[in-house]
Amino acid sequence: MNTLALGPSWLDPDYLIGQFGLAGVLAIVFAESGLLIGFFLPGDSLLFTTGLLVTTEKLHTPLWLVCVLVALAAIIGDQVGYLFGRKVGPSLFSRPDSRLFKQENVEKAHEFFEKHGPKSLILARFVPIVRTFTPIIAGVSRMNYRSFIVFNVIGGVLWGVGVTLLGAALGNVEFVHKNIEAMLVLIVLISVVPIAIEFLRARGKAKKEAADTGDGELPSQDQAAGRRGRHAKR
Repeated sequence: MNTLALGPSWLDPDYLIGQFGLAGVLAIVFAESGLLIGFFLPGDSLLFTTGLLVTTEKLHTPLWLVCVLVALAAIIGDQVGYLFGRKVGPSLFSRPDSRLFKQENVEKAHEFFEKHGPKSLILARFVPIVRTFTPIIAGVSRMNYRSFIVFNVIGGVLWGVGVTLLGAALGNVEFVHKNIEAMLVLIVLISVVPIAIEFLRARGKAKKEAADTGDGELPSQDQAAGRRGRHAKR
C-alpha cells in the first residue's frame, strides 16, 4: 500500500510501519504520550493505518493483541510523562525554547489542563501536541495519583483502541481502501480541528478584550475633555 507522506517521508505512517513494524508503532505511541520529544509524531494517522493494515492482513498480528499493546504503550507513556512532570516541576515553565521544545506548547497544555481538570487527560488524547504535554502538566500540578491513573487508563484505551479499531473497520470499506491517502489527510485535519477552534476562540477573546478596553478608554477621555472645558469657562 502506497500512502501519501504527511510531511517528511520518515513521518509517513506506512513508511514507519513498513520499516519498524508493530514495535515501531508502540515506541511512537509511547513517545507521543509523554516524552517531550514526541509531540511531532503522527499518532492518530499511525494508529488508523495500523488498524487498516491488520484488517488487510499486511500486518500479521491479531487485532485484539494490537489494541491491547497500543493501549498499554499509551498508558505507560502518560505514566512516564506524569512522573517526569512531578520531578521537573515548575522549572519546566522556565526552560528555554529549542528546536524540539517550545514554551508555547507547555503553556497551551497548562491552559487545557486548568480548563478541563482531570478529564483533560481523556480529551487531550485526541488533540495533537497537547496530548504529549498534558500528563507532564498533571505531574507538575501534582494531580492526585489515583485520579491520574483512572483518567490515564480511560484516555489510553479510548484513544489507542478507538482509533485503531476505526482504521480496522474502515479498512473493509472499498472506498476507504482505494483512497487511503485522502483518508490519512482527513484524519490529520480532523485531529487539528480542536487546536484551530481553540486558536480562533482565543483570538476572538483577545479582540473582544481589546475592544472592551478601547471602549473603556473613550469615556475617560471625554470626561477629561469635559472637565478641561469647565475649568476653562471658570
